[in-house]
Amino acid sequence: MDILILLIPLSLVLVGVIAWVMLWAARSGQFDDLEGPAHNILMDDDTPHKPDPAAGKPDDPTAP
Repeated sequence: MDILILLIPLSLVLVGVIAWVMLWAARSGQFDDLEGPAHNILMDDDTPHKPDPAAGKPDDPTAP
């Protein structure tokens, strides 16, 4: 029974820390866009990339 003197305040502190983290996350915008990152994974970038003329000619893969 003596352990309850330690465990009850420790659990209340833990609940307080968890509540503070959840409030901080909600206020800082962590939960604003829940679907955007999931849709970004599924969207492919189908536009071909243009080579940069300043970078020079890319190596020929068929060259020895």
